[in-house]
Amino acid sequence: MALDRRKLIAGTAASTAALLTAKQNGGAAANPPASNYMFCAFVKSIQKLSYRQLAETVADLGFDGIEATVREGGQVLPERVQDDLPKLVEALRTHNLEIGLMASSVHHLNQPETEKVLRTASQLGIKRYRMKYFRYDLDLPVIPQINQIRAQITDLVALHRELGLQGIYQNHAGANLFGCAIWDLHQVVKDFAVKDLAIAFDIRHATVEGGLAWPLHFNLARPHLGSVFLKDFAWEKQISKWRIKNVPFGSGQVDAAFGRQLRQSGFKGPVSIHVEYLPEESLAANVAALKRDLATARNWLTT
Repeated sequence: MALDRRKLIAGTAASTAALLTAKQNGGAAANPPASNYMFCAFVKSIQKLSYRQLAETVADLGFDGIEATVREGGQVLPERVQDDLPKLVEALRTHNLEIGLMASSVHHLNQPETEKVLRTASQLGIKRYRMKYFRYDLDLPVIPQINQIRAQITDLVALHRELGLQGIYQNHAGANLFGCAIWDLHQVVKDFAVKDLAIAFDIRHATVEGGLAWPLHFNLARPHLGSVFLKDFAWEKQISKWRIKNVPFGSGQVDAAFGRQLRQSGFKGPVSIHVEYLPEESLAANVAALKRDLATARNWLTT
């Protein structure tokens, strides 16, 4: 059954084959980033643009590439990945941009679209993808659930090795999300080579959950880094409760010392800029926010 499915998936769209041929002939490779980092725009806030408009906008802003949304509700839908992802890649390559990583709905190997999405990405030269997060059931013991998550990830990693893909799992913030504590995520990723499974270290979420302990958490994650996500927040008093408010990068609780620690770590890879503080604002406002946050990120990481 698995073999039949793989035969079916192997027959990708003609546009995928054309792009792959161009890549092999050396004509479609994007220019490498000038610094150690590939600065990527997470396109969630601007994904209503056409592929051509998106590529033009991201290039004009000065990014090296994007974190694409290839997932349910994303710019590329999983069921259309063979038709649409090659078009996005082609539009980006026209502007010497690439998909540094893609945010996906991939959760386990038995999802209907998992193999098709990952195989298509690999054939197009995409090297990394972000996995969908796992949730704990807090009415049950945590450790057995971590073991179950490890088993699911182990099956995925076998496919990563076959395709030459790096799966990346993001630490998050919340009461019941695997990876919020960092140590639980480390318990799984330590069992795999970083080229197969890595951490997307989100300094915003690490600061929310760890407070002053974020340097400890970064130290734990550092040998397993596959990507870094930059965004910020502030604590806001609301009547008798405190709530988290997303704010422009560099204007909230995230410590600028993170930039120094990242530089000293020797990490070379995609740094994704996430704008999540203007969900109801215009497209123009979100584009301006990406530009502003990229400037702050470059200042933190390259000076």
